[in-house]
Amino acid sequence: MKLLFTNIKELLQVREISVLKISGKEMKILPTIKNAWLLIEDDKILDYGNMDDLPELSPDTILDLTGKIVLPTWCDSHTHIVYAGNREQEFSQRISGLSYEEIANQGGGILNSAQTLHETSEEVIYQQSAMRLEEVMKLGTGAVEIKSGYGLNKEGELKMLRVIKKLKKNYDLPIKSTFLAAHAIPKEFKNNTSGYLDMVIDEILPSVANENLAEYIDVFCEKGYFSVEDTNRLLSAAEKYGLRPKIHVNQFNAIGGVQAGIAHNALSVDHLEVMRPEDIESLKNTETMPVAVPGCSLFLGIPYTPARQILDAGLPLALATDFNPGSSPSGNMNLVVSLACIKMNLSPEEAINAATINGAYAMGLSKSHGSITIGKSANFIITKPIPSYAVLPYAFGSNSIEAVYINGKIVE
Repeated sequence: MKLLFTNIKELLQVREISVLKISGKEMKILPTIKNAWLLIEDDKILDYGNMDDLPELSPDTILDLTGKIVLPTWCDSHTHIVYAGNREQEFSQRISGLSYEEIANQGGGILNSAQTLHETSEEVIYQQSAMRLEEVMKLGTGAVEIKSGYGLNKEGELKMLRVIKKLKKNYDLPIKSTFLAAHAIPKEFKNNTSGYLDMVIDEILPSVANENLAEYIDVFCEKGYFSVEDTNRLLSAAEKYGLRPKIHVNQFNAIGGVQAGIAHNALSVDHLEVMRPEDIESLKNTETMPVAVPGCSLFLGIPYTPARQILDAGLPLALATDFNPGSSPSGNMNLVVSLACIKMNLSPEEAINAATINGAYAMGLSKSHGSITIGKSANFIITKPIPSYAVLPYAFGSNSIEAVYINGKIVE
């Protein structure tokens, strides 16, 4: 079925030649066509151009988008959408002055979510997670990565990964699965991190690989969680199973996690709220994408990723939500794009590039998603009538989205 969209006020992120990622000064450039048309056939982008050059076409349906802007759907490369319950009780504790680390030391945080997950059936977890996924799709997300990490034992981790696999089967958007058993150290292994890693490597990892439950491996490389040595050990073990790293680093402390990720050819290093000059320098001339998650900085009141320093060094940057119950309970990529502009000093062009093509790269999807390119998936957002695309980050409390298409079908 062919759909023709006409009189588009502006068609964003148009790239005749597909690129994998955008870096440095290039991120200030967002290629667009004003007064545009877009033709899709089934689930693919077939053609586009300026209305003055619209050829004779025979579409099944024509939709007039006068006053509206079209751009690729957001690509959210870092989420924890699959979890049970929530952690709103910790919200009050944080308001009262306790830090994320202090709450975790009292048995809250990730361990709290793990306990709730163990007590919740796989079907209920699926239903709760599906609702969250549908919510973010309506908010414009057309590709998403989802991590495990609230199981912290074999049964719980495999349960989470099976839920992700079921979401992949039942929803049209691409979903990437990441194995994150090294998210925290469970109570039964307190003061025995090495013993827990033994269990992860010897018992859980082979099952994850044998059942084809994940594309990526993650680890929370941070003081009080997993050291650089632990990270190297786990990533080396995962490499034997073909799991590429996408890892949590530099959230509260810079301890060498960036360098460990690069050494293992990580697809991305995520968080990066605390960055030393040597961390930025080490990312140059690598295939590793730096990923910022400003929703976490907003919610926890911690520093924002120094995006300007990263881009000024000629590096790329992606944006993601970190959607999770404890430190970023929102999957709204529109808010993330706004925060990147308001709090991280990115231009609207840089933020949109970071949330589309670079987000796709951070999931291994930039050959098929993240830009308006012939042959790519027909995943795009149609805005309401707005003056310009700068309104998207500017009007941070407004929903400027009128419709979302994924694989050529409108999200109901």
